[in-house]
Amino acid sequence: MLQGITYTHPNRDLLFTGIDLVINKHDKIALIGNNGAGKSTLLKILSGNLQPSGGLVKAAGKPYYLPQLFGQYNHLSIAEALQVQHKLQALKEILDGHVTAENMALLDDDWAIEERCKEAFMHWKLDSLTLTQKMGTLSGGQNTRVFLAGIMIHRPEIVLLDEPSNHLDTLSRNILYNYIQTTNNTLVVVSHDRTLLNLLHTVYELSKRGITVYGGNYDFYAAQKMIERDALDQDLKSKEKALRKAKETERESLERQQKLDARGKKKQEKAGLPTISMNTFKNNAEKSTARLKGVHAEKVDTIAQELDQLRKELPGTEKMKMDLDNSALHKGKILVTAKEINFGYGSRQLWQPGLSFQVKSGERLAIKGLNGSGKTTLIKMILGELQPRSGTLDRAGVKAIYIDQDYSGINNTLSVYEQAQQANTGALQEHEVKTRLNRFLFTKEYWDKPCSALSGGEKMRLMLCALTISNQAPDMIILDEPTNNLDIQNIEILTNAINEYKGTLLVVSHDEYFLRQVNVEGEITLG
Repeated sequence: MLQGITYTHPNRDLLFTGIDLVINKHDKIALIGNNGAGKSTLLKILSGNLQPSGGLVKAAGKPYYLPQLFGQYNHLSIAEALQVQHKLQALKEILDGHVTAENMALLDDDWAIEERCKEAFMHWKLDSLTLTQKMGTLSGGQNTRVFLAGIMIHRPEIVLLDEPSNHLDTLSRNILYNYIQTTNNTLVVVSHDRTLLNLLHTVYELSKRGITVYGGNYDFYAAQKMIERDALDQDLKSKEKALRKAKETERESLERQQKLDARGKKKQEKAGLPTISMNTFKNNAEKSTARLKGVHAEKVDTIAQELDQLRKELPGTEKMKMDLDNSALHKGKILVTAKEINFGYGSRQLWQPGLSFQVKSGERLAIKGLNGSGKTTLIKMILGELQPRSGTLDRAGVKAIYIDQDYSGINNTLSVYEQAQQANTGALQEHEVKTRLNRFLFTKEYWDKPCSALSGGEKMRLMLCALTISNQAPDMIILDEPTNNLDIQNIEILTNAINEYKGTLLVVSHDEYFLRQVNVEGEITLG
């Protein structure tokens, strides 16, 4: 349970305040929110690894925590990272005859600890690893699976998972999904993996307003958000109509007042009143008009401010449109032909047998395979950066854009505005470039910000923005694990952008939900 939780960064920036959260036994909760909302921080507070600035944390037992990042464990062995090294050492010494009080206390009657470690590692396909290996020698997927194996080893009641499907291939994801479905553990999961989120019973959304509870899985949450969005759209339309009406009333009232003043002035002139009376009339008329202007201006300004606030509440997906020209290539043109291609060093070949496939203009294909099966190598061949060691690969002269999970197309030494200008091949004016940046949520305070300071989602949006600035649609877009570092809002932005694009699409992704959303219709499978 969390009560009145506040967290302030070391630089004194407030992250969130007044957070209340009740988690009951056997609850399976998805904790979602935009990047920067504080999901990982809240999970660390729940785990006891981080102290809040204020508020109360209560837990029925010690939670098991799987972090999103593992660099802090690089110098540790697997056993040390999983905090089982003392038990294993005590068991070894007892079996060797050193039955001391200290060893018995360390083992704590857990005679099956070694067997559980073996079973857990077999379950998570980590048979090739030893508990003495350093964490720094493992891949991202292996790090995640080691900590997931720790759940079977420690048998906790409460499990906190921060982006557990990151870096996992399809096989490992399916093992994770099965655990989520079958476990009796109390779960709190931070994830952008919508297949996983649909396996959880309740969605807790963290935002500036605090935590909002949605009593269903992710699809239920998405449907509720759509209802909220429709209501917001209606409010916007209603407010825009009210603003137009207020401006029209203001104009009509001023015109009517000016006509009355003009008629009054003519009557005064005909009556031949002295100058002092005429001046008094003129002053009264001006004051009356000013008062009328003030009343209407205040009303218009109030409605305009309310409208501006409503527009700020619009999700980012509603504000961005790609508006790219279509690729000039006709649909069905053969772009890539591979015949029994392979790559490797010495006698070791990546694929058995070699790969044969075609890519045609307008197709949407997934490149699928387990981690280490050579997906990125194949992409480099398609882009012409690598040549196959055997077989033939023919490529048509096409313009291709490659977007990887690290967004390496962004130059980290440039500012946001400078990066946008690099794409400005059509000589757009400065204000037009900045208008495009605004449309992709890069407001004035971002323009001079270095690209190195951007999050993964921000870099992705900047790449999409650059495409709209160049206004030259690529013939082919290749996405390499594009959703790995994105929150749900940015995944939706990417999905909408890709669905507006009419050219050829190749996607490397283990995110089946995303592949369905972008209408992938075929696949190249790597053995």
